Amino acid sequence: MNPHLAPLDVPDGSALSAVQRLGDLTEPYLGPAATDALFTEALNEANAWHAERSPFFGRLWRSRPRTPLTTAADAADLPYLHANFLKQHEVLSIPREDVVLHLTSSGTTGQRSQMFFDTWSIRAGQRMVARIFDHYGWITPDQPVNYLVFGYEPAPGASRGTAFTTHYFCDFAPAKSVFHALRHNGTDHAFDPFGCVDTLVRYAEEGLPVRMFGFPSFLYFTLKQLRARGVPPLRLPADSLVLLGGGWKGHADQQIGKEELHALVEERLGIPADRVRDGYGSVEHSVPYTECARHRFHVPVWSRLFVRDVRTRQVLPYGERGYPHFLAPHMTSAPVHSVLMGDLVSQYPGSECGCGIDTPYFTIHGRAGTGKNRSCAVAAAELMKGAAA
Repeated sequence: MNPHLAPLDVPDGSALSAVQRLGDLTEPYLGPAATDALFTEALNEANAWHAERSPFFGRLWRSRPRTPLTTAADAADLPYLHANFLKQHEVLSIPREDVVLHLTSSGTTGQRSQMFFDTWSIRAGQRMVARIFDHYGWITPDQPVNYLVFGYEPAPGASRGTAFTTHYFCDFAPAKSVFHALRHNGTDHAFDPFGCVDTLVRYAEEGLPVRMFGFPSFLYFTLKQLRARGVPPLRLPADSLVLLGGGWKGHADQQIGKEELHALVEERLGIPADRVRDGYGSVEHSVPYTECARHRFHVPVWSRLFVRDVRTRQVLPYGERGYPHFLAPHMTSAPVHSVLMGDLVSQYPGSECGCGIDTPYFTIHGRAGTGKNRSCAVAAAELMKGAAA
């Protein structure tokens, strides 16, 4: 068994028994009808947990009379934190000495969300990733692979959430070698397109499956560099995998559509489109969302999504665009079980996808507004330093 699938205990088994049972669900895409009651019970426990332990959330919770949720739909009335709030304030529900991991949402410039994790919170999120990888057959302990990470090379003192996540993705198949596109030069990171090209050529000659994770912009510029250097199309093994995340922020003028990128990956690397997926997540809301084979983000059993009108914040029906309001009761270290993000999304019933997953899925339409808030992708884009030209 992969160690990230191993049993895991909540901090308080009596206060968080439903959170434990929800976290122990092994199938990530059970239909809502089978899990709504348990999810509602777990969310009630999370509300009580944070109201007692977080002074900030306690005041917010007691600002008006509250009654326990009776259905998952009732969660639409819960108070939520906006992700931007977490760029200005640190909120915890545990003593600082119980913090085992501190992650930030962006790079060296711009506003950064600070998130603090206890053992259960970070390992529960990792176990969700492992179960999604297991669901798609991406845990291959007997098949070594080569990794090309379109993200930050680990460095002492680094706390970027994206670096932590992409490094963790390398735990599901034995690594023969790992190359990071954003190389650490002792003081900062810089994009190395020539190193990426040379690495892909070497990997193709070795013949092992290749797994690529990270920002889509760096993959795209690497593919352009392959062509510019006159490298013939490579043929990586068909069971290679590309899992991207972080968006194109900072390179919107050069962004191409997903279908075009998928076609380019297949043309230049020989990896079919159903092995090229996007992931979505954030340090403020640590539930992983991974595209199905039809490239839709289905909501896993450990979370729920409401889409809210950008002006009124009212909950919108399927198909309409608004802010995503995510709920997930697993976090015990900080009161981020109800978070409003700044993206624009629309949600649809799972039955409309056709991939066989019953849970609802959502489509991302970009960021709302053009304010100063920046993400890891923005900071990473600045490291291009003309390399994409």
